Amino acid sequence: MSVNNKILRCPTCRAVVTQKEENFPFCSDRCRLIDLGKWASGAYRISSPILDPEVLEGLGGDATPHGEHDEED
Repeated sequence: MSVNNKILRCPTCRAVVTQKEENFPFCSDRCRLIDLGKWASGAYRISSPILDPEVLEGLGGDATPHGEHDEED
């Protein structure tokens, strides 16, 4: 099977979808809108720790990443 004919599953309903389909990677416009709604409502999140001290200061957080605190003896 060539790379251009790769068969995948719709992330919303798990139906089989090929790259040639109009709504790829979704099987339909309905599934595409359901996925968009999940992003808009906050159901999906991309999260990673903030490590930039300047950004942390602006948020009122601790400027030292976890595990790097100086301890006094």
